[in-house]
Amino acid sequence: MSGTSEDPDGPAVPPINRRSFLASAALAAGAPTAVTGTAVAAEREAGTATAGLPVRRPGAEVGGGSVARLLAVPEPGRGLDWLKEALQVAVELELSTIPPYLCGWWSIIDRRTEAARLIRRVVGDEMYHLGVVCNLLVAVGGRPRIRDAAPVYPGPLPGGVHPGLNVYLSGLTKSLVRDVMMAIEAPEGPLAQSTNQAPSVGAFYSGLLKTFRATKPELSRRGQLSEHIGSDVLKPVGSLEDVERCIEIIKEQGEGTASSPTDSFSDDRPAHYYAFGEIYHGRRLRETDDGWEFTGAPVPFPEARPMAGVPRGGWPHPSAQARRFLDHFDTAYNAVLNTLDRAWDEGDHHTLQLAVHAMRGLEHPAMELMEIGLPDRTGTYGPQFRRR
Repeated sequence: MSGTSEDPDGPAVPPINRRSFLASAALAAGAPTAVTGTAVAAEREAGTATAGLPVRRPGAEVGGGSVARLLAVPEPGRGLDWLKEALQVAVELELSTIPPYLCGWWSIIDRRTEAARLIRRVVGDEMYHLGVVCNLLVAVGGRPRIRDAAPVYPGPLPGGVHPGLNVYLSGLTKSLVRDVMMAIEAPEGPLAQSTNQAPSVGAFYSGLLKTFRATKPELSRRGQLSEHIGSDVLKPVGSLEDVERCIEIIKEQGEGTASSPTDSFSDDRPAHYYAFGEIYHGRRLRETDDGWEFTGAPVPFPEARPMAGVPRGGWPHPSAQARRFLDHFDTAYNAVLNTLDRAWDEGDHHTLQLAVHAMRGLEHPAMELMEIGLPDRTGTYGPQFRRR
């Protein structure tokens, strides 16, 4: 499930001891906590605020269950059905992050830049996370509904996570990095979170893991899939230890861990939140006498194609040329969703490989769209990621 054409294993970032910088780096990153306010501003900057249509409010959902409701269920009341519902929400969450990250990455003109390599690595990680939660759902007797999980952009994260956050599609800008990328991955640690008690992605996965440990469900390998995804290898889960390892990887690759700064991993790279922070601040994280700060080597913000923010409902009245590539992209995107569904329905590794191949086909029409100027405003078209 790569969907990209570059080598993800290039020298993106030097190894970094993640656990030792989390507490201080969270403060240095300046997590975008006032997401309700920034969502409207970001939407207007992206051109996605449509006259007469209200901005989505906290609590609005694309589909599936509410994370706050799921986490409110007392632990003794969380059984197999709870796990299945929660894991479907996880499918929706992981899928929802991939399109905005891809649009940002595709828009970068020079893919050899440090920022491009950082985003490319994150995209691979998110695709791996999607595969992991699909395998977990199959392991407990469910089936992932991937096509049904495809969100509408712009809009909130599924399940009411980070309420007020407006996830939109555009080319890479500092606003996109701060208000979408960093906001999605914002840690649940006290230095990076506001007093808002709404659940974060990390808190949701912590609740999932706690429920797996408490219920100890029977795990079936039948129907699970294996595949190389980015720098990771998707493998079937067959034990609680496998579940723990998978969920901890998802949490640490995304927002990092709130473990003691004295704990450490060797040869590790920044979690997604901090990688995006390096792009936003234009500097790598560096340990100083006062802790970890974004004062290291420069990470220049890359030149990017000016893809405008996709409006609600998609591009209105596109030119014939743009319509051709929009149709091409949406047809390919829906083929990916349908093939992924079939892969986990059938437990067929070959079908998953077909989905991987189809994902690589998304880049060409996306890039063509980013070269077509909009008729009545600055910027260019871009993919809509519209489900049919």
